[in-house]
Amino acid sequence: MYALVDGNNFYVSCERVFRPSLVGCPVVVLSNNDGCAIARSNEARALGIAMGSPWFEIEHFTQTSSLVALSANFALYGDMSDRMMSLAAGLGPAQEIYSIDESFIDLSGVRGCLTQRSYKVRTRILDWIGIPCCVGIGATKTLAKLANHIAKTAERKPGSYPVGLAQVCHLGALSPAALNEVLAATEVREVWGVGRRIAAQLNDGGIRTALELARLDPAMVRRRWSVVLERTVRELQGLGCIELELAPARKQEIACTRSFGRPVTGLADLCEAVTEFASRAAHKLRGQGSLAGQVLVFVRTSPFRNDAQFSRSISLPLRRPSADTGVIVSTALRGLRAIYRPGYQLAKAGVMLLELQPCSVLQSELDLQVDDSPDRRKLMTAMDDLNQRYGRSTVFMASAGLAGNRRSWTMKQERRTPGYTTCWADMPVVRA
Repeated sequence: MYALVDGNNFYVSCERVFRPSLVGCPVVVLSNNDGCAIARSNEARALGIAMGSPWFEIEHFTQTSSLVALSANFALYGDMSDRMMSLAAGLGPAQEIYSIDESFIDLSGVRGCLTQRSYKVRTRILDWIGIPCCVGIGATKTLAKLANHIAKTAERKPGSYPVGLAQVCHLGALSPAALNEVLAATEVREVWGVGRRIAAQLNDGGIRTALELARLDPAMVRRRWSVVLERTVRELQGLGCIELELAPARKQEIACTRSFGRPVTGLADLCEAVTEFASRAAHKLRGQGSLAGQVLVFVRTSPFRNDAQFSRSISLPLRRPSADTGVIVSTALRGLRAIYRPGYQLAKAGVMLLELQPCSVLQSELDLQVDDSPDRRKLMTAMDDLNQRYGRSTVFMASAGLAGNRRSWTMKQERRTPGYTTCWADMPVVRA
């Protein structure tokens, strides 16, 4: 048995922990630069606001429906996620953190009533950190994911599923007839692993519910679609095909890209931004114990403006794979100077680290010339420790510029709505 613990409207719930006045109000959390909605409260969903809706399309709700829009505070959400996952881990002996608000729990060997145990863990998370969540339990990870969807929907939309499945849904405790009824009430697009295009193809073939998908022949599904969908069908039939990943896989690429708060035209401002992005990417690289063999840097204008368009990128190989911030930053800046052209209002830039490999495996080369480059691994470790202890950018590359002078390229960090003032870095909200 597996359980999936998922925070409800997680970003909004995190904001409501520190802003109780937002409870009951329609709330959306906006992406970087306040571009689009990435989290919605149930009240905002009721207004018809879809996930990913651009801000300019929903801004009128602040006047007509008292919608509250908040800039994302990812540092806060990450901290709340760590707290929630530590409490969810008490549900079973093994845990896979699937996303910032979801984690799979292996329930193998857990005695007693799993439903009652799940209710207790859910209550503990709500009482201790204030995050409401739902728990889905199934014989496979796909069934657990589906059970979580049922638990959320039954709570948010009474009548869509039996009321006893709200908040905690244990599909393994249902009779075969009751399980078939639940699967028949679930659209096939709600099944984990079925994308939009596959769902459309299944609908064209007469497969519209999760029950109809579960009754397909896996061999036929593999021939007609793919081995991925075959695995999904087998999981719906109760045959486990997806194992619990106790350790996250290493990333094959690491990127740090941002849109600017306002158009940037000067090379000096671009150098500061690219330095910041390269430094963050290098920090992530060291965090997973990898080295990079190539550095890609790009800049581009906004495709939504009527100005002259410009988009260029360049990939520069490193002589030796490295995780040194200085090496990566200098390489990125060299590439930036090669592709930069004046006269354009640039809207976005980014740095990507490619050809990643573990730091424990290093390809040597012939000693044909003297290598006088110092070994700065201890320096990088010291820099990461200082930034971890005293806050990000406590120690940074000089080419990033002083934080107070980054006004021309930093992202928008404030969203004001009628009646509320909210800032990305500060949690308090002041009633206007």
